[in-house]
Amino acid sequence: MLGAIVGDIVGSVYEFKNYRAKGFSPFFHSESKFTDDTVCTAAIADSLINNIPPEEALKTWGRRYWSNGGWGKQFASWLASPETKPFNSYGNGSAMRVSSCAWLSNSLEEALELAMKVTIVTHNHPEGLKGALATTEAIYHSIQGINKSDLRSMITKTYGYDLSRSVDEIRVNNPRNETCQKTVPEAITCALESISFEDAIRNAVSIGGDSDTIAAITGSIAEAMYGVPDIFMAKALGILPKDIKDVITQFEKRLSIKCITPG
Repeated sequence: MLGAIVGDIVGSVYEFKNYRAKGFSPFFHSESKFTDDTVCTAAIADSLINNIPPEEALKTWGRRYWSNGGWGKQFASWLASPETKPFNSYGNGSAMRVSSCAWLSNSLEEALELAMKVTIVTHNHPEGLKGALATTEAIYHSIQGINKSDLRSMITKTYGYDLSRSVDEIRVNNPRNETCQKTVPEAITCALESISFEDAIRNAVSIGGDSDTIAAITGSIAEAMYGVPDIFMAKALGILPKDIKDVITQFEKRLSIKCITPG
């Protein structure tokens, strides 16, 4: 969960001003902020932890942080409407918010079931669902310690994503795009080609495009691969408001209980 949030915060300043290189400095810019990616990540975690219908959690959190910006047009209309029906979206918002589904599950099947449950309330288009499921599966397998070569093969075979291009190749021509089918494979590649959590986020920012969301998706996978460095966790927590930090605390408590094995 924190991996997605750190990716969002770091990528936030480059969303509309792409920086197509890995050497940006500082890692956390003075204008870095959390966006809708963080808000929706918190909403889904809140939904799962506290048994709140996902559409209710998304509307509550989205309306609370309406002025934070970054909302896609369809999602913003859905937030403003009293309706709770899905709107057939294939936007990458489905993929950036699902990290808690993988962490809170005891099996891949459970993780995918949760991801489907929290995604279909808005993104019921096949590509929107596929983006969320592929991201969840990548996170889950990474938590289990799968090697990157096997992960690449599994995601390619299961979801049909082209993961053959390198980060350097993607960077050459990666216009802004907010669809799952365009951004999720690129975000997964940024994690697969990384050597550390920081390197993964730098990969994500460097390819341009929808920087904050690509970095959030990449960060959610990279957290499962490497963990989030304490210094990055502290920096992110210093930017977040209390209610989001409270959800993170609840999430970590739930994880600690989940990891206890009866003696």
